[in-house]
Amino acid sequence: SPAFEVKDFRLKTKLCGIPLDSPVGIAAGFDKNCEMLPSLSALGFGYLVGGTITVNPRTGNQRPRLVRLTDKESLINSLGFPNKGLDQVEKDLRSTVNIRGSRPLILSISGTSVTDMLTCHRRLEPLANAIEINISSPNTAGLRTFHDPSNLSHLLATLSEKRMKPLIVKLPPYPPGEKSDQVETADKVLNLVQICIREGVEAVTAANSRPVSEPTLAVGSGGLSGKLVFDSMIRMISDIKDEVADNMSINACGGIFTANDAWLALQAGATTVQLYTGMLYQGPSIAKDINQGLVNIMENSKHTLESL
Repeated sequence: SPAFEVKDFRLKTKLCGIPLDSPVGIAAGFDKNCEMLPSLSALGFGYLVGGTITVNPRTGNQRPRLVRLTDKESLINSLGFPNKGLDQVEKDLRSTVNIRGSRPLILSISGTSVTDMLTCHRRLEPLANAIEINISSPNTAGLRTFHDPSNLSHLLATLSEKRMKPLIVKLPPYPPGEKSDQVETADKVLNLVQICIREGVEAVTAANSRPVSEPTLAVGSGGLSGKLVFDSMIRMISDIKDEVADNMSINACGGIFTANDAWLALQAGATTVQLYTGMLYQGPSIAKDINQGLVNIMENSKHTLESL
């Protein structure tokens, strides 16, 4: 509905050279099979991330696999990439291309081998404005192989041999605690960022959900998202911005619920923000509310997205 749209020139920005009407995007994981893109396109988001998509269909992990921490406006999930697989998602994407509007689309892909990643990338890149590769889900065995610098470098070099569109890497998160407690993890993450720069990656998304133990889930652990990860996400965005300067775009993902949250992330160095848990708690008007709030903040502060 047009009621969800906030049209204001001050919201316009670019992600990897892709023009956006707003810096607010829906994160990967909400629409795993890319079935809701026409509807999501009408909710005021500047761009959509569909998936995560894998070569073969996956049922995901055993249930129960989702816990709501309602009082903390957070979630713990151990979903494990449930999706219908590349063949079905590709077919459905082709069938909806004429009804989902012009909203920029990023497709999230993953796999535990370079071959699987390459297969998804080659077949889905023509259907998207950019591809985001998920190397950091805490709920899928085998993904940590791409936290190894040499393995990530090999993956990115292979994907880049024939790619035509921007590539985005979704990074693992910082652990909780003070910055002094995060030095080792921060160094590892920033090393991955440097590899992304060296291999010509246009953007990173910071970050995926945080691995935590949770005995009520069938597998005993999951990924934490929502307000509990917001502060560490902001620290991560600031560190990455110091590392990359203006050489790459940064998507802030983790605990974005309000316009003030988004503004803090943008001030820290993010190019855009992505949300998922926020919409589950705030409802479908969240993009509209954040966009209008950002306009109000810019009006009162006399700052613009370009001036940050």
